[in-house]
Order: sequence, then structure tokens, then C-alpha cells
Amino acid sequence: MRQVILDTETTGLNPATGDRIIEIGCVEMVGRRLTDRTFHYYINPERDIDAGAFAVHGLSREFLSDKPVFSNIVEELIEFVDGAEVVIHNAAFDLGFLDNEFALLKRPAFRGLASKITDTLLEARQMFPGKRNSLDALCERFAISNQHRTLHGALLDAQLLAEVYVAMTRGQEDLSIDLIDYTVGTDASGQTKALPTKLKIVAASEEDCQLHEKILAEIAKASKKDLSWSLDEIKAS
Repeated sequence: MRQVILDTETTGLNPATGDRIIEIGCVEMVGRRLTDRTFHYYINPERDIDAGAFAVHGLSREFLSDKPVFSNIVEELIEFVDGAEVVIHNAAFDLGFLDNEFALLKRPAFRGLASKITDTLLEARQMFPGKRNSLDALCERFAISNQHRTLHGALLDAQLLAEVYVAMTRGQEDLSIDLIDYTVGTDASGQTKALPTKLKIVAASEEDCQLHEKILAEIAKASKKDLSWSLDEIKAS
């Protein structure tokens, strides 16, 4: 399964009033593991940047003035995304801008390129109702370091979101834990060694069993009911 984790930065909050994409960053995952493929461009919006947006990402019109316009990177973006599941945090925001950019070029909506759209913000709200579910909050919740994130940046945020997504969905695909190899460990000297493939089973002692039966008898007496889960019944089943 191929997934593209995507993020954008923009001139403001509303494409309907002329705001444009100024940065787009994507990372690719195959089989829930990052590949070496990324897609990243700064984009000349040919308009001013809102002060509030500049405070978030620090990208100025002057910095973007010599960068390509969206039409010059759209084919490469299509090639990178086409057919993948696209994972976005607060997907409605980014898709609104991407669909607008495609509409300005008289192309079908961007979202039609994806086999599926996954919104990690909606999923996080279901997992953690009533909690803060920003990307920073999720990084903290899943112990993912984001100390290098002083300003928003599309590629950096996509890389962080990839880690957050894997942590959020761990266990949904199978019972293994991604990126961790439990077949090896380290000995006292720090050398790698194979871990035992069979777990040692420690049986309860006779004294433990007697104490267990005593506690069950006290529970039965207090509840005035026969217990259906005594050791004798368990052994007989």
C-alpha cells in the first residue's frame, strides 16, 4: 500500500478570497514505512502574504519571488500523488487550497488523484475526544520529538505527521509493532543477541493455589453465591 503524507503552507486562510499555496511538502510511505521519495516546493503566489500567516510559517513574498508558480510544479505533483492514499492533518483545509489551484488551471479536482483521503485530525478527535489534537499536541502525546519545529514548514510537518500517523494506527494492520525488531536484544556488554523465541511459563505453587482457593471461598461466603470459576472447575473444563 502506497501512502503520501502531505502538508501545505498558504498566504492566508481562504482560497475563495484569493489566498494561494506557497509551500507544499509530501513524503511517501510504502507498507507503512517511509521511502526515500519526497516532494517539496516553495511556490510563488504572485500576491502578498497575510501577517497572521507569515507569523506561522515565516515565508515572505520577497523570499518566494523567484520560486516557481504552481502551474510549473503541478505535473510533478500529480505524478507523485496519483493513485496513493493521501494522509493530511485537517484535510478540509489543504484540499480546499489544492482543489482551488487545480481549478485555476482548469484541471479536475486534486482530491480525485487519491485512492483514499485520510484526515488524521478527524481520527485524532475520535481517539482523544475533548483533547488538544494539533500536530504539536499529537507529537507530545506519542513522544515524537518536534523540538526542531520552531515555525511551520510543509515538508517538516509532513515528516512529523508520518510518524504521528504510524503511531496512531499501530495495530490496525497486524499485531506487530512498526519499526521495532523484537527478535534481537542486547546483553550486559551492549552486544546484540537473539531473544528467546519461547516464553518461560512459571506455574503457580501449591501454596499459591491454596491461598487462591481461600480468597475465592471468602468471596463466595460474602456474596452468598456459588462460584463458577474455582480452580477445580477450571481444571475440569
